[in-house]
Order: sequence, then structure tokens, then C-alpha cells
Amino acid sequence: MPALPSSVMKPLWAQFEALIPPVRREHPLGCHRPRIPDHIVFGKLVQVLVLGAAYEKIADTTCSATTIRRRRDEWIAAGVFEDLEQICLQAYDRIVGIEFEDLAVDGCLVKAPCGGEAAGRSPVDRGKQGTKRSVLVDGKGIPLGVVVAPANRHDSPLLRPTLEKLCRFGFHLPTTITVHLDAGYDSRKTRELLAELGCTAEIATKGKPAPIQVGKRWVVERTNSWHNRGFRKLAICTERRTAVINALIGLANSIIVIRRIIREAWTTHRWDTRPNRRP
Repeated sequence: MPALPSSVMKPLWAQFEALIPPVRREHPLGCHRPRIPDHIVFGKLVQVLVLGAAYEKIADTTCSATTIRRRRDEWIAAGVFEDLEQICLQAYDRIVGIEFEDLAVDGCLVKAPCGGEAAGRSPVDRGKQGTKRSVLVDGKGIPLGVVVAPANRHDSPLLRPTLEKLCRFGFHLPTTITVHLDAGYDSRKTRELLAELGCTAEIATKGKPAPIQVGKRWVVERTNSWHNRGFRKLAICTERRTAVINALIGLANSIIVIRRIIREAWTTHRWDTRPNRRP
């Protein structure tokens, strides 16, 4: 069974392939082992992300685990994952439209059993190693940026670098932006930061039941569920390097955005590879 349906995999690979830089094939003897095609390695990498399996489990006679890691690092160095996420967000903004007026930010704790640069003692998992993702979404839950940190970091200090992810959209931001936050951000420091950035704050009050004040913040909780339920590699993070984690998150966000584009355009557009049913 494929990790992703063809309606998502085909446009994803078409754009990813266009971003891969050309490879200089040089060998002192004029010959070398044939290079594994990029589409095979990319398919294996998507399986690793979605299924959460080890590289050795995904590898077979067509591609080894070492090749997957080496090619992944080449693409990270070339900035392919970051560019792919940016292009997908721009396409969504043109076709559907990003709702910048209402933003939501929240942190998500996941297991990190292998430790690494973005791992720390988790306060909700008996002090075991964990990683925190600070996620920024628009009014419909489209992931606009993610900041990775150890699990023992508080949500409040991560708010500034998370909101700075909006810089990727340039000056196309509305004059009035409302940021929806849970009670973990209920502090004077948070309000001063939002006032400095020119944003309106809607923060839940500490000590009151969350369902009463949920407002428009529920979309970020759904996005966290998309990350953890749809991509097992993000739910149990076994990567040790922050650059690799960010690359996998960028790939996951690209998949989410493509899915949302297809879902929004299913009733308004027609194309040759359009799914038979609304995803």
C-alpha cells in the first residue's frame, strides 16, 4: 500500500524534482556506479516520514538506507525542503487564500527516544527525552511555520521565533492580526510582545476551563493531530539533528497544504488526475 495517494504524490514529486539541483557527475577514472534515481529515494523518504519506520526497514534492493540518508542530507544542504514548503504555501495563497487575520500558536510535545539536539526532559512523560514543536497556523489550520525545541522549554519564549516565521510572506500581511493562544501564554511578557509586533491578543485566562474559551484556537490542535496521526516520524521523533527534523516537518507541511488545496478545489476545479471522491 503506498504511503500517499497518487493525487498527492504526483504533484508533490513534480515540484520537488524541479527544485533538485543538477548533479555534477565526475570520476577520476571516467566510470562509477550508476546513481540511484531521485524519485526512488524520494519515495523511500516519504515512507519513512509517513510510516515512521527506520531507514533500514524501508531500504531494499532498489535503494539502501545509506543512500536515503546521504541524498536527504544533500537536499537539506540545497534548501529543497524549505523551498518546497514555501512554494506550496504560495500556491495555496493564490488558489484558496491564507487567512492571516486570525492566527493560532500552540506547542506540541512528542517523544524523542534517541535524544539529540532538539531533545530534553519531557514534563509530561516522566522526564523521558522529548521534543517540542511550536506551531503557527492560519485561520483554517494551514501550518505557516514550526519551531523545534527541547521538551523542557516553555511555550512563551518560543512565541517570538514562531511568529517571526511570517517574514517568509514578505509585506503581504494585513494591518490587523489577531493571535489566539491558550492559557500557557497568559502573561504580561506575551502581551508586551504581541503589542510590539502590532498584533491583537486573544489569550485564554489561567484557572478557567479551556472549552469555554476555545474560540478560534481549535484549528492549531487539529494541525497538531495532522502532524502526529499522519506522520509517525513526527509523533515519535528518532532523528537527532535539528536540520533533519526541520526538513521532515517541511515535507509534512507541504503534504498537508497539497491535501488542503485538493480538498478546497475539488468542488470548483476539474483536472485529469482529480480524485473520484473528495479527500
